[in-house]
Amino acid sequence: MAAIWASWAPGRAVQTGAFPTHRKTVMKLYYSPGACSLSPHIALREAGVKFDLVKTALQTHTLADGSDYYQITAKGQVPLLELDDGARLSEGPVILQYIADHAPASGLAPAAGTTERYRVMEWLNFITSELHKGYSPLFNPKMPPEAKEILAARLRDRYAFVDAKLEGHDYLMGKQFSVADAYLFTVTNWAAGVGVDLTGFDNLAAFMARMKARPAVQDAMKAEGLLK
Repeated sequence: MAAIWASWAPGRAVQTGAFPTHRKTVMKLYYSPGACSLSPHIALREAGVKFDLVKTALQTHTLADGSDYYQITAKGQVPLLELDDGARLSEGPVILQYIADHAPASGLAPAAGTTERYRVMEWLNFITSELHKGYSPLFNPKMPPEAKEILAARLRDRYAFVDAKLEGHDYLMGKQFSVADAYLFTVTNWAAGVGVDLTGFDNLAAFMARMKARPAVQDAMKAEGLLK
């Protein structure tokens, strides 16, 4: 079948293929397997929205096709969410709330302006500052073992607080899963690999098992090659 040509400027034409394409643009999540970008990945699947995954190599800051990730975002970090209008959002806690607000029927976060919403924001802020950033130095091979021991002990102190808050609760907000749970699950997954001993935190262990049983969590981890 002959290709269809569409004129787009005086005296110029562009080949559009056999039929005009009108594919709706969907969101794109730039991620690195097992990194903090796993939390918005889980949230997107929990929300049931359409999205594309774009794998990023953080060591080289390149995409699968070899292109420079810094040309996409000057921060060079994940997660990065490209919206369906082409705008881009960075910073995990912000992206998580955007996803929740984009799909309000999913119940991933309480309505904006409510006390419950501020509680979710409180958890997101705690996780990003007290847990996530506490892990970051432990991934540095140049960090002295003595310093790592101090940092790991500090993380245990923070997890003691989390474990106490999970007493009698399925999730951080009680019975209802929220985007904060996706974030807590993601960073806590790093513990064993960097020597953070979470033995004795039974409520946290039950939370992690509960999270691993969620279909959206399993699907996200499989898509990132973290589960078979």
